[in-house]
Amino acid sequence: MRAHEAGALHAEGYGGPPQWLPYPSDVNALLPQLWPADAHRDADGQLVVGGVRAGDIAAEFGTPAYVLDEADFRRRAQAFRDEFAAPFAEIGTGLDVYYAGKAFLCTAVARWVGEEGLFLDVCSGGELAVAKRAGFPAERIGMHGNNKSSAEIEAALEYGVGRIIVDSFHEIERVAQIARRLGVRAPVMVRVTVGVEAHTHEYIATAHEDQKFGFSLAGGQAAAAVEAILAASDALDLRGLHSHIGSQIFDTAGFEVAAGRLLGLHAEVARRGHVLPELDLGGGFGIAYTSENTPMAAHDLGAGLAEITRRTCEAEGVAVPRISIEPGRAIVGSAGYTLYEVGTVKEVELGGGGRRAYVSVDGGMSDNARTALYAADYSCTMAVRASEAPPMLSRVVGKHCESGDIVVMDEYLPTDVRPGDLLAVPGTGAYCRALSSQYNHVPRPPVVAVRDGRARLIVRRESIDDILALDVE
Repeated sequence: MRAHEAGALHAEGYGGPPQWLPYPSDVNALLPQLWPADAHRDADGQLVVGGVRAGDIAAEFGTPAYVLDEADFRRRAQAFRDEFAAPFAEIGTGLDVYYAGKAFLCTAVARWVGEEGLFLDVCSGGELAVAKRAGFPAERIGMHGNNKSSAEIEAALEYGVGRIIVDSFHEIERVAQIARRLGVRAPVMVRVTVGVEAHTHEYIATAHEDQKFGFSLAGGQAAAAVEAILAASDALDLRGLHSHIGSQIFDTAGFEVAAGRLLGLHAEVARRGHVLPELDLGGGFGIAYTSENTPMAAHDLGAGLAEITRRTCEAEGVAVPRISIEPGRAIVGSAGYTLYEVGTVKEVELGGGGRRAYVSVDGGMSDNARTALYAADYSCTMAVRASEAPPMLSRVVGKHCESGDIVVMDEYLPTDVRPGDLLAVPGTGAYCRALSSQYNHVPRPPVVAVRDGRARLIVRRESIDDILALDVE
């Protein structure tokens, strides 16, 4: 590949649409895989989710606003609980579904998770506090984190969490010491780095050796961690092994390699006389953000992983342990969208006769950091009206003082998009509110739950007073 001497921005073909983005035959169409199941346009062209029109959301709660379809969230949770689990029942074992709270967690969501019979993953004292506030059953909570503080470990053990996933030898010692002081036996799992590089962004691939998580299989580190826990059996109860290979994964190939290596260690421990009852295969199941993505259905994913587990256990000569998985994005991601108001529109020349519209909205990287952080792609659509204007290649950008403040890198919007229009960006239920910031001292948006034609706040909008309240003069 040759580079242009004046830089990449001047290279032939720069600025055109990506290959996966087709020129739309209908700029108003909603791609079903990107939206909650009931999303549609009404007779006036308004976007309707959960029976609530986008314009009504903006009028009552303002913009930007995260909108979360409660029924769709519950439907996806149920699919993992029932459809994903069914193939595991067929091979004679049970499946526990841990909702990964890091994707998005608030008191209401924790209650939804509990009511649907799922378990809950937390990875900080703050997430644990939300679970406690929601009255989430302690025995159905798993505690993650590569550097849990003593205070966080103590809070988890005092609440009685069902498992702590240990991540280092220092942490094994720390958990054991606190457990002895509290007079309890801490249930733990060993996070194993299995040496699998998932086909995803470098920062969300979590099972190759050169990164911060877990005990590597290479050189016997994971086996040594198992021995250290067994040696402290007065304070630690080893429940099993855990692996997580990354996020936004669309097939089972990486899981097959990971499960094989993880079950190899599981079998080795069993041959030494310690049959571990559980095995956690992690999460990372992908969702559709654009037409480029084709996620697998819950049942198909479950069938693939169940067959991998059955076949590997048979080859290792061990009984199939109880399995757990950790979907977060796959439950909440497509259940949410973000609603923005357009502030300005400008067109720029791309060279070669091409043009792009820059559509600035009243949010940006403070409410969705993923585009800047991971070069993530999103889609968007006009939210309160349909348009008969021809499509134009557009880039939706935020209001922050950064050229990288991009919400949607490439999308076709109608040429008559104008200030005051509302835009909706689907697929923002996961890792948008969770990763949000107060950059430029911009208050964070509210989270509005919609269901059966009703909208209610589950996280209120932050105010300037909230931001100033932290300042100490």
